[in-house]
Amino acid sequence: MRQTPVQVPRGLVPTPFHARLEPANITQDWMGWSGFLSARKFQSVESEYFAIRNQSTLFDLSPMHKYRIEGPDALTVVNRLLTRDVRKLKDNRVGYAVWCDEDGSTIDDGTIFRFTDTHFRLCCQEPQYTWLCDVAWGFDVTLTDESETVVGLSMQGPTSYSVLKAAGFEGTEGMKPFDIQHFDGDIMISRTGFTGDLGYELWADAENALPLYDRLMSAGRNLGLRPIGYDALNMARIEAGFMVTGVEFQSIHHALRPTRGRTPFDLGLDWLVHFDKGHFNGRRALLKAKETGPRYALVALEIDGNKPAHQALVYHKGKTEAGLITSALWSPICKRNLALAMLKAPFGIDITTDLKVEIYHDKEGKYDRAMVPAKIADRPFFNNPRRAATPPALC
Repeated sequence: MRQTPVQVPRGLVPTPFHARLEPANITQDWMGWSGFLSARKFQSVESEYFAIRNQSTLFDLSPMHKYRIEGPDALTVVNRLLTRDVRKLKDNRVGYAVWCDEDGSTIDDGTIFRFTDTHFRLCCQEPQYTWLCDVAWGFDVTLTDESETVVGLSMQGPTSYSVLKAAGFEGTEGMKPFDIQHFDGDIMISRTGFTGDLGYELWADAENALPLYDRLMSAGRNLGLRPIGYDALNMARIEAGFMVTGVEFQSIHHALRPTRGRTPFDLGLDWLVHFDKGHFNGRRALLKAKETGPRYALVALEIDGNKPAHQALVYHKGKTEAGLITSALWSPICKRNLALAMLKAPFGIDITTDLKVEIYHDKEGKYDRAMVPAKIADRPFFNNPRRAATPPALC
């Protein structure tokens, strides 16, 4: 009996939007994201960044992991998984969330979409299907991995609402931040994003990816709509003060050493831990961690000068090592040298002054070293009123 060999794809897989993104990518600068091809940049990082802040942009979110949790026990399962009380989240709303292992170490962060108390979608950076199966064991729910069947586009920038209106998405003017609205043809829009600016995320079945993309690009032709890559989005998310799994903290599922784990308290997410809702994964460990206090502090820093402090060490009084810069940039819109840093307690908690950052920068082929003063700042660094304006202004 002769069998036809199974063709297994090798290398990174194009997303359903690739047929439109590949011709637009002048640099052909791609990166891997969850096994998919994702654009790092299309033309230049600078032009794409300023498009976020002055026009509107499209970023392909399709490589995100997406899981549907549906059934009579869906609310119980989601509340068991997450540290926040999802009972307080209304239908057709999105909430930011984290979840932990039994030792209280953070596994990942993401967004939970609540459609009804029997229907949710979890979107996140890291694969979670096996963990979700463990959490849901014995409950009356159906778990569906929608990572390859549902696509996403993040449309961010001051003209993003104008693009939606021009594209015929009526009613979006009444959407508040974190609202969800459904449209004919399986399209769902959430007023969410990763830039700290006015923006939306659009979700659809994979087979309808190209019609959705074409519809938006046609509507946004005179409104400055353009595709962007990860590098420009990363600049905007640092200004917005958002963390990234694998950058600001290591998922405990990928950590080789248990000491690399970070609790929500270490990440400044105390407001997302709701002990009054009953049992959830990591509750006992987190009760103890709350009593003993955080071991680390994720802080925002303003640093003197204009040299970004990529992967720099932070010192107290220039002598004692206090922590590490996790993300950094010179902010074009804030006109400040900004960073996020993971500091070891008591630095960033009880000791918040006399901090310096050790920066090495290339100066004509020679690395110069500087100990630069830094101060703890509030997050977000950038918070434009248009982000939450309802209805948004037409541009």
